[in-house]
Amino acid sequence: MAGRQLKKETLELLSHKDFENGLEKIIQLPARQVVNPLFSFFYNIDETVKWRAVTAMGAVVSNLADHDMESARVIMRRLIWNLNDESGGIGWGSPEAMGEIMARHDRLAEEYHKILISYIMPDGNYIEHEILQRGVLWGIGRLAHARPQLVEDSVLFLLPYMQSEDANLRGLAAWTAGLFDSKTTRMLLKRLENDQATLTIYLDGKLEEFTVAQLARSMPTSF
Repeated sequence: MAGRQLKKETLELLSHKDFENGLEKIIQLPARQVVNPLFSFFYNIDETVKWRAVTAMGAVVSNLADHDMESARVIMRRLIWNLNDESGGIGWGSPEAMGEIMARHDRLAEEYHKILISYIMPDGNYIEHEILQRGVLWGIGRLAHARPQLVEDSVLFLLPYMQSEDANLRGLAAWTAGLFDSKTTRMLLKRLENDQATLTIYLDGKLEEFTVAQLARSMPTSF
């Protein structure tokens, strides 16, 4: 299938009212070809299309890893490169896609989770761009809700975000920190239980609005 036609078909499937059916059809497309349009849709102005592209990337790469691990690693490295200053870009959607992929595939999670977490570590690959930090925190949260054991030892790095002036960062950090019974975060989570600022999170295939307080109370989640 020609690149332009594949991109058009992928967009139609991402935009379809029945996204579950559309996702199944995307998974059946040639994986190494469909990742290119999916990357491009990370920059789509339609938030629903962008987030569905993240979900689809997770499903496609996870499925690919089951029979061609090295090709899946190539895509993971591409996502990491997009977050490198030398790439010349900003990397929109890349940390979210990393979290989605690792939530779906255990071997990729074991290999790459430390890199994703390093983006919130001051002595790691810390990302300073505040809007991109939201994507990093969502990706870490997605991973944490699927594989909490891979994130638990890094919960202290969430502390600065839980005290941020940006409600999105406070809420996303609380969404992850609330999973763990940690003395380090317990006091801040208690404080955030009165925080009525709102944010929108992509959860269970939908964009939903929550208050920081709701997220600080460890709301149950599903994906």
